[in-house]
Amino acid sequence: QVQLVESGGGLVQSGGSLRLSCSASLNIFGAFVMGWYRQAPGKQRELVATITPSGRTSYADSVKDRFTISRDNAKKTTGLQMNNLKPEDTAVYFCNANLVSSAHNFWGQGAQVTVSS
Repeated sequence: QVQLVESGGGLVQSGGSLRLSCSASLNIFGAFVMGWYRQAPGKQRELVATITPSGRTSYADSVKDRFTISRDNAKKTTGLQMNNLKPEDTAVYFCNANLVSSAHNFWGQGAQVTVSS
């Protein structure tokens, strides 16, 4: 059974930093596009950042230049370094693994990130 487990969420003041990590029990982790999504109360889940198997990254405009996504294929982990956090970054952050052109799409349970003003 595939599992994605997030860690590293918490409470931080505005301007602070947090790092999220996601550990994946995927046999072919290196073939998956890894991503981070977030969902704030009363809002739809939105894409934050993705990283392809080759390491190409993309970011939502709202987090560009503040967040950095990474992956370690040997350790089957992906990370999200979040700097200069703002109150509007408060949300539950979800790790996602997607095998392009297939039905294989997996989600973690979510990690709460709260940024106080």
